[in-house]
Amino acid sequence: MIITHQKLTFSEYLNYQDNTDNSYELVEGELIPMSLGTGKHGAIAKRLERFFDDEITRLKLPWIAQRFSVGLRSRSGAARSPRGGRWDTSRIPNVTVLPLEQWNSLGDREAVIDLNEEPPFLVVEIVRPSTQVTDYRRKQAEYAVLEIPEYWIVDPLQDCVIVCTLVEGWYDQVIFRNDQQIVSLTFSELVLTANQILLG
Repeated sequence: MIITHQKLTFSEYLNYQDNTDNSYELVEGELIPMSLGTGKHGAIAKRLERFFDDEITRLKLPWIAQRFSVGLRSRSGAARSPRGGRWDTSRIPNVTVLPLEQWNSLGDREAVIDLNEEPPFLVVEIVRPSTQVTDYRRKQAEYAVLEIPEYWIVDPLQDCVIVCTLVEGWYDQVIFRNDQQIVSLTFSELVLTANQILLG
């Protein structure tokens, strides 16, 4: 559901307040409310954050995993703004893995990785009925343009985890189901199956 028909600049989005606790993504200049999701959706996100943080700790990497906390700015090539630029999009992935230094740099400003900043190492979206097309198509295209090396689509509706690895500007996909072990370039030593992610 779109909240406003008046398009917002990226700066207006960052400063937008409606006196509610609602969170919004910005899609081509329009506010899109982020629904709370089911308990299963939240549980999967929490498990993944914990799996990633445990692996980061084990390998002593200067990284961090964050749930629902990091925005990613991109710019649409489809719609031109009457203010002279293109309309911005800002997604908030379900889980983001990024350098700890980059996360700390967001401490005193809006937690959005801007166009001129390095992309995160890995982002995850967990599919819901209302986000299927967006997660599989639009976000995959947006994240590829941002050159995010790895994008996971966790789909409890289809009982699978899809690991998308960036190759020459687009994602190659591998589907994992049941007790198949996930293969990740970002976490090459991770021991984790699709069922552990989907079922706990």
